Amino acid sequence: MFSSLKVRNFRIYWFGAFISLIGTWIQQVTLSWLVFQLTNSAFLLGVVGFLGSIPIFLLSLFGGVLADRLNKRNILILTQSIFMLLAFALGFLTQTKFITPAQIMLIALLNGVVMAFDAPARQSVVVDLVGKAHLFNAIALNSVAFNSSRIIGPAIAGILVATIGMSGCFYINAISFLAVIIALWVIKIDKKEPYKKTKSAWEDLKEGLVFIKNHQLILTLISMVAVVSLFGVAHIILMPIFANDILKVGIKGLGVLMSISGVGALIGALILARLGDFRYKGKFLSFSTLLFSVSLIVFGLSQLYWLSLAAMFFVGGTSVTSIALVNTLLQTKVEDKFRGRVMSVFMITFAGFMPFGNLIAGSLAQGLGVAFAIVFGGIICAAFFITVNLFYPAIREI
Repeated sequence: MFSSLKVRNFRIYWFGAFISLIGTWIQQVTLSWLVFQLTNSAFLLGVVGFLGSIPIFLLSLFGGVLADRLNKRNILILTQSIFMLLAFALGFLTQTKFITPAQIMLIALLNGVVMAFDAPARQSVVVDLVGKAHLFNAIALNSVAFNSSRIIGPAIAGILVATIGMSGCFYINAISFLAVIIALWVIKIDKKEPYKKTKSAWEDLKEGLVFIKNHQLILTLISMVAVVSLFGVAHIILMPIFANDILKVGIKGLGVLMSISGVGALIGALILARLGDFRYKGKFLSFSTLLFSVSLIVFGLSQLYWLSLAAMFFVGGTSVTSIALVNTLLQTKVEDKFRGRVMSVFMITFAGFMPFGNLIAGSLAQGLGVAFAIVFGGIICAAFFITVNLFYPAIREI
């Protein structure tokens, strides 16, 4: 289950990233609550999510080109340092009570710009740290780190807001970035043959897109991620309203809802890590995506706290198994020279499409109610995944 942690580079990086991710989740829950307290608007929650993700949609392709051309470790040290400074700025503005929705939107936009260059390098550096022999396990353990932090971060965010305030939560996130920055300084990656820059960056970008276009399996996998990002994950940005207005459980209940989703995701990631390079990946992927859709619909329809918790458990578990499987399948079927560009397209569909999903969900929630917005997304996801299984049965044979 933990075989890739035997590799020194990955072990150091993994623990540093894990600490940083806890801080990131503390900030995410706190920030959503801050926006809701300042504006009491479902639409503006969607706008903040939009601004935080739209740069990923616009700039990630160029981030992928840089990841294939430059030293990924150096890219990550720079991007993580900027994230740290932005978190400090958010904490300072909140502490001094100068914080406004406009400032939150600006910081969200800047975070998105940095993420556009951080994410392709972060996704594609894993194989450099562990090699292809441990790649599947390493990606699964990255999901373990991400989703363990989803349990720890939101669970303590509500307590921290009540004890040290929202500004303290933002400062904690800023300090947590030091863990991953130090880890990146410590690790050593074997130098590969230097990239021969015989083409322009624009030509490299077009070459990567043509490669993806000519591989139907890669296109199908990426389209599945796109649908989840557009219609399946916007419930996260609406969670404060759902917790406050429908379930009436407040900030502490919000933290538990986010955490139970993280518990499900953690269990899903551990199952993948334990399975290793198992045989029936396609069937597992099809099952996970369909169960995800059904669980999301149940959550949207629920007005009972215990049923909502159960639904979120399965939403969390099936989302992480689906995305981790797609991530691994893409990386194992792509040549090294295209990995950064392919993973940049993966990040565009995974995170870059989220702003549009957030705007759609925010608008639907404002006009027709938060429950309708979530159920609508689940139905769209279910219809798409059923269509994929009917018209491209090869997906189940992977």
